[in-house]
Amino acid sequence: MEHFARPILAKTLADGLQGRAAFGDASSGLFLSAPRRTGKSTFLQLDLTPELESRGAVVVYCDLWSDTKRNPAHLIADSIANELSKHLGIVARTAKSMGLEEVNLAGWMKIDTTRIGKIDGITLTDAVKALHEVAKKPIALIIDEAQHSLTSTLGESAMTALKSARDQMNRPGRFNLMLVMSGSDRDKLLRLVNSNGAPFYGSSVQQLPNLGLEFVSRAAALIEQQLPARHPINVDKLLIAFNTLSCRPQFFASALGDVLNPLNPSPESCEDRLVAAALKRLADDEAHMKSDFLALRPLEQSVLWRLLDQGSHFRPYDADALNFYAEKTDERVTAQQVQHVLEVLRTRTPSMVWKSARGDYAIQEAMMYEWFAKLNQAGAWPPVGPERPLPRSTPLSRLRDRARRSQVG
Repeated sequence: MEHFARPILAKTLADGLQGRAAFGDASSGLFLSAPRRTGKSTFLQLDLTPELESRGAVVVYCDLWSDTKRNPAHLIADSIANELSKHLGIVARTAKSMGLEEVNLAGWMKIDTTRIGKIDGITLTDAVKALHEVAKKPIALIIDEAQHSLTSTLGESAMTALKSARDQMNRPGRFNLMLVMSGSDRDKLLRLVNSNGAPFYGSSVQQLPNLGLEFVSRAAALIEQQLPARHPINVDKLLIAFNTLSCRPQFFASALGDVLNPLNPSPESCEDRLVAAALKRLADDEAHMKSDFLALRPLEQSVLWRLLDQGSHFRPYDADALNFYAEKTDERVTAQQVQHVLEVLRTRTPSMVWKSARGDYAIQEAMMYEWFAKLNQAGAWPPVGPERPLPRSTPLSRLRDRARRSQVG
């Protein structure tokens, strides 16, 4: 499906970044949260970026998930350096045409863009200021999946540097540096703003609105246009399918493609088949999470269970947590064992646990929180398989007791 533009939303957010909104603190930094695959990155690049450019801003976009093996701080520095290089080239050519051999830029003599943020290079703060100086325009820095910066000390320092640049470059009524931080996990993104030590303490995280009825109506119109025989399309059923797929346009388009494939004819209406396909996708996702959970060892299950239940209040090694693990595994559990388990869950493929540079933990895939809440509310947690594994190193006497209780039952 073609890109579904949201110009009104882009204009509203751009107004906030430029201090034109009556309420809100977007001019100090706009923090946007939206689940994965719901169109967040597409909106930032194809809607918000051109809107800001039309207002005269230089937009720098950096996706911290573009290369998860590299340090987030280096990705941010490279994005700024690439844009700065373009403008420095213009300045250098202008200086040469005027017969100048060196370029004096706001106190700096020749900037090596490959050394930004390094010991022998200019700081990230100065690099952003330099970009503003040479471009003669306000700068809009969009950092996608910004929560990933917190996984390294350098990444967190980069965020602090950007906050410093914002404070130095902005004045009441003049916003020379606009910051947009987006994330696919609200809980992780909040760690940038919700504590005294957070780089942007005091800012707020907003939920980016999901695509909804307008998007689905556009899809229905396209179907009717290309397949007149299916007119009229039941938009309500399409919306049910879209919501079942957690408002993820890519999955919606994929399911539509399968349903409308002429090689897969069916007596059912395409709308009913689409709803069925969405429900199957949801069931498959939940079955996959259940399978991953049941494949864990008992202590791994109990630690993950505690993390799902506690969320941002998770404290892995306190007395309550250790008692919880002991109760679920029927064994004494030490802090060292828990630390090892968390590392196993963090480094497995795919990773199940996220860790910040400060030692905070969270579930890697936010969808697992929804799955946990759904089962917990239904009284169906924890999930069980055909044979739930016994704890490792269970004493023989305890096994015999369990066997006797089973016979009595």
